[in-house]
Amino acid sequence: MFSKAKSDSRRKGKPVSPTIISSDMRITGNITSEGEVQIDGVVDGDVRGAKVSIGASGHIAGAVTADRILVRGRVNGQIRAQLVTLTRTAQVKGDIFHDTLSMESGAKLEGHCRRLNAVDSGEESSTINLVVSDGISARPRG
Repeated sequence: MFSKAKSDSRRKGKPVSPTIISSDMRITGNITSEGEVQIDGVVDGDVRGAKVSIGASGHIAGAVTADRILVRGRVNGQIRAQLVTLTRTAQVKGDIFHDTLSMESGAKLEGHCRRLNAVDSGEESSTINLVVSDGISARPRG
């Protein structure tokens, strides 16, 4: 009656219904899906899916991770995907890690863009050089 083969068939090629967060909905917490996630409302938390689309009225305060990400609304957090598309109405405050990035004229981005292969190979850490001291030793006041 119950078999492991049936429960595993969902993961092996059976389509997963899309998840839609409507414009009148606010979610506090993380969202994880094996399929497509459409965000038209507000999410205070991380979002993970195969494909994530943020509508013009959508807002995510957290990290977004997927194979493909389309941003029409606002994201305050890190974006990580193979393919990232920012439309003219997109507003992103955070770093974007991507393989392919496309931005329409008018898209707003406050953050760094890095290719995924550079991050994964460690190239990113070898190029950062921060000043941590001004050369003046600290002396106790007395």
